[in-house]
Amino acid sequence: MRVDVRHVADGAYLVHGSNTNWVILTAGDAVTLVDTGYPGDRQLVLDSLAAVGSSPEAVAAVLVTHAHNDHLGSAEFLRATYGTPVRLHEAEVPHARREFLHQVSIGRVLRNGWRPGVLPWAVHALRSGGTARLPVAAPEALPAAGPLDLPGRPVPVHTPGHTLGHCAYHLPDTGVLITGDALVTGHPTSRAQGPQLLPDMFHHERARAVASLDVLAGLDADVLLPGHGPVHRGPVGDAARHAAERAA
Repeated sequence: MRVDVRHVADGAYLVHGSNTNWVILTAGDAVTLVDTGYPGDRQLVLDSLAAVGSSPEAVAAVLVTHAHNDHLGSAEFLRATYGTPVRLHEAEVPHARREFLHQVSIGRVLRNGWRPGVLPWAVHALRSGGTARLPVAAPEALPAAGPLDLPGRPVPVHTPGHTLGHCAYHLPDTGVLITGDALVTGHPTSRAQGPQLLPDMFHHERARAVASLDVLAGLDADVLLPGHGPVHRGPVGDAARHAAERAA
């Protein structure tokens, strides 16, 4: 599989991995990597850094939206190999250490296996390391508020529901919002296209995931970079409200 890197805004690239996206933010020679795909996407992660003229040594930090395996896949590899800090919302730190796991169970997937796309997605997830145990040994909590001193100057935005510590990242200077799984634009298990919540089986607390759409709707951005699906252009507030209407 060849890596699919899209230049979506000044200094921002959306990378489509195998069913999961990650984002590269550039500033000079340094980059911020937001999420890292499945464990099986590792070579794609390295290829995507090369495609934007960078390298794993240049990654100032890995920011994680949430600690599911399809987003956390190569975080510990980068930390252990290159000393890259791995940062998450404080509520997600123990999740990254695998003190607990809030991730859809195999049993719940099987109970939803009659739904279109679920079984092919599940086979891919298993083959890509979706059930592997890959804790981050020393995850770091994000500061309480304000922009991070990293390429892109992302501002963490707590959006719980999908997981307890799910976090979006807002780039006010470029009008970009990285939403992880709090707001997506497609998924192999969904027939819908455009802004939406993931299917219910994926959320730890669905009601809080719906409520977090109101948080996203209040942010000033017009480029939405989701954890799954293509880039969405247009007011993110409208996209979040549309997803909330669908969820209702």
